Amino acid sequence: MSKALIFGHQNPDTDAIVAAKAFAYYQTQRGYDVEAVALGEPNMETNYVLNHFDEPAPRVVKTVSNEVDQVMLVDHNEAQQSVSDLDKVQVTFVVDHHRIANFHTDAPLYYRAEPVGCVSTILTEMFDESKIEIPAKLAGLMLSAIISDTLLLQSPTTTDKDREAVRALAEIADIDVQSYGIAMLKAGTNLAAKSDKELIDGDAKSFEMNGHNVRIGQINTVDLDDVISRQAGLEKEMNAEIAADGYDLFITLATNVLNSDSELIVAGEPKDVVEKAFNAKLENNRASLPGVVSRKKQVVPPLTDAFNA
Repeated sequence: MSKALIFGHQNPDTDAIVAAKAFAYYQTQRGYDVEAVALGEPNMETNYVLNHFDEPAPRVVKTVSNEVDQVMLVDHNEAQQSVSDLDKVQVTFVVDHHRIANFHTDAPLYYRAEPVGCVSTILTEMFDESKIEIPAKLAGLMLSAIISDTLLLQSPTTTDKDREAVRALAEIADIDVQSYGIAMLKAGTNLAAKSDKELIDGDAKSFEMNGHNVRIGQINTVDLDDVISRQAGLEKEMNAEIAADGYDLFITLATNVLNSDSELIVAGEPKDVVEKAFNAKLENNRASLPGVVSRKKQVVPPLTDAFNA
């Protein structure tokens, strides 16, 4: 059996990196020769998690076809969010919790997707189904991923399966979810240490919407004013990437992780579609979105509908 690489999406968040590690452990227990890698460096929150559990960061790769013939994807499926040479390798497994788009294979594969808050929730189920025990350290990492993706179970993407996974993983890892979760989320919000470009790129994904190339980034903070005060610089970098990378529209969602409110900053066109999607008037290229925290569930679907209308 040839070696396969496992990885999450570009600009990896905590779930993308942890899910790759968790799935690699799972597959190793099932006899596969695999390695968890990443398509970018860990962000501040993920570094906090890795350091907390004394876990090394995965090796970062830019291409994969120079190393392997087969890969396994976690936390994504869309080609534009994956490795640049994905078309040159065989995808044999996918474990994801996002929409399925711009994805096809020439050969059959194992594909598992569930509408839950986090891929690590699905993996928790898979460990249980296969009767594979989750080590305490890995349980702590997977718990961290669910806390990250669901904003401590406050996101509308949160399901009963996520809550049950958190309960089970917290018991294995012996962690107080609330105190650890708040500390972890705050660790990822030191915005002063990042440039404007780092902020817009840190958690950004590309989407194709009715022929339009849309880039959507998200910045987590404990004070929205920390982002709003930098709007001019953020817009400058967003417009620069529109020109350089061919995006039609670039949206940055700034989210307060403590009260679940967001501000939307928009560059490019068509801005009227953004206003229609969120029933909000843009003022100075910005709009308030109370209660909006999930790009997957509260931003991408209404924006897609508005483009298709």
